[in-house]
This record gives sequence, structure tokens and C-alpha cells, in this order.
Amino acid sequence: MTAYWIGNITVLNKEKYAQYSRIAGEIITEHGGVCLVLGGTYKQLEGIERSRNVVAQFPSLESARKCYYSEKYQRALKLAKGAYERDVVIVEGFI
Repeated sequence: MTAYWIGNITVLNKEKYAQYSRIAGEIITEHGGVCLVLGGTYKQLEGIERSRNVVAQFPSLESARKCYYSEKYQRALKLAKGAYERDVVIVEGFI
């Protein structure tokens, strides 16, 4: 079943975040993911407003989980330390 990795992000350091974002995009692709939303116009309806929203589609919840916990992605997270505040969730979908 398809899964979606959803991130709501407040960027604190644009240069560090841009570096992380390039690396993370490559890793997501390596795990079968496709970025569907990278920023864009939005309207906050509830919860914490974050200026950047990201949605990546994966073949399964397991492939999204493996991507997040992969050695490469964990290294990318360390490089990006202090570059953002964010909330991330992986959810199964039916589409």
C-alpha cells in the first residue's frame, strides 16, 4: 500500500537546509520515493504554521521507514542539525 512522508518545516538556516534538501531528495529517490510537494503556496487551517511543506510518496510504509532510518538519511539529518524545526509523519494511503 502506498505511503506518504509528510513534513512541515520552519527553515532556520537556508544554506544548511538547501544542502540537506538536495541530499535528502536523492536518498528519497533511492528508496523508491517521489516528491509530490516541495514548498508551494499554502493556507494554514490548524496547528503550528510552518513555512515549508513537503510530501513524498513511497511504494509502502516500510520503504518510507527504511528511507528515514537509512544510514545515508541519518547522516543527512546530522548535517542539517540546527537548519530547521519540523514535524514529520509517515502515513499509509489508499491511492
